[in-house]
Amino acid sequence: MNKEIIKPIEINLREFQKRFSSILKSKITLLDIILKYILKQKGKKIRPILVLLSAKLVGGVNDRTYTAAILVELLHTATLIHDDVVDDAKVRRGIASINAIWKNKAAVLIGDYLLSKGLLFSLENNEFEFLKILSEAVKRMSEGELMQIQRSRKFDATERTYFEVISNKTASLIKTCCKLGAFSATDNEDYINSLSAFGENLGIAFQLRDDLLDYMGRKKLLGKSIGNDIKEKKFTLPLLYSLNHAPQKISYEIIKLIKSNSLKKFNVVYDFVNDYGGIEHTNKKTKYYCELAKENLKIFKNSDAKIALNSLIDFIYKREY
Repeated sequence: MNKEIIKPIEINLREFQKRFSSILKSKITLLDIILKYILKQKGKKIRPILVLLSAKLVGGVNDRTYTAAILVELLHTATLIHDDVVDDAKVRRGIASINAIWKNKAAVLIGDYLLSKGLLFSLENNEFEFLKILSEAVKRMSEGELMQIQRSRKFDATERTYFEVISNKTASLIKTCCKLGAFSATDNEDYINSLSAFGENLGIAFQLRDDLLDYMGRKKLLGKSIGNDIKEKKFTLPLLYSLNHAPQKISYEIIKLIKSNSLKKFNVVYDFVNDYGGIEHTNKKTKYYCELAKENLKIFKNSDAKIALNSLIDFIYKREY
């Protein structure tokens, strides 16, 4: 992560990590071993960073901000563990996934444990509004995942459906991070709404870039190979756009190939997506949503937090992993 992004909240991020680590402890030996293993996984921490920067932008980081950051990280970690079970993923952030070591049953239970930990943590801190906001995000994330599964099975996704899916599946949690961060530090509705919109647009840009990287290649740090979305028959924007702009006969052949188990399909689909503008179109859309996110920040006075958030937009637009 760019130092310019971290610098304004460096001390706050260390404090967050300390507090987050302190609640991931258990007297049950197996649970404690797995929780310690989770803490070893070094992610980018984009979501807690967004909570902290949003709070700093509108008033300052406080105890409520740390509570919000812990809640979103618990939720995000739980969803990643459940996703690895669903996708039968064996690697997460460069090391073996929970399900690869302790099998699916334990992984599902660990994900459930983290979700329940978040619920209890909200109640213990009397953060009922936080709980309401997070519950709405969980609802949207679940709806997005199920809609994606439904459309993948029927092969009838549209670009409009795609944006609805990623808005729910990815952008909802990033929006929640910014909203909770702002909510923890101010009661100014304009500020809260602007940061919520910022998070929504940033989340859409994040997923667009992620979908683009599936064709351009990713670093092995994530434990994912290129073409993963094609293997899972996911209809992302690069593919959808190309299918809608290629001759019908060619599009039909590509859909037929994706449905098959052919080992050569990635290279063929990649060439198809490249030839019919899917990569270029997705890159333009990513830039568009990044510009919208920057527009959402114009309401705020210049500060190191605002500079950091603008740098985060640039990081997401250019990221290679």
